[in-house]
Amino acid sequence: MSALSAYDVIVAPVITEKSTSASEFNQVVFKVRRDATKPQIKKAIEQLFGVTVVAVNTLTRKGKTKQFRGIRGRQQDVKKAIVRLAEGDKIDVTTRI
Repeated sequence: MSALSAYDVIVAPVITEKSTSASEFNQVVFKVRRDATKPQIKKAIEQLFGVTVVAVNTLTRKGKTKQFRGIRGRQQDVKKAIVRLAEGDKIDVTTRI
């Protein structure tokens, strides 16, 4: 896992109403690989965006069972990282990297 680049660790930003409201507290939410660790996430964010990360909190949303045209399926588990940035640092997730 140590040979992964920063682009492999960070999958996508999460743009929801709740994650947008977290930006008031200098926090940004990203989807990350399920096997990514907190130090890897911190290093990847600092490399990609050039900011200082104070803390990383992670959570794993378990996949739901869904039904489409009578066929049952299961969504994949998703791991999210809530990254708290240092005072004065900012990430604009609406722009592409």
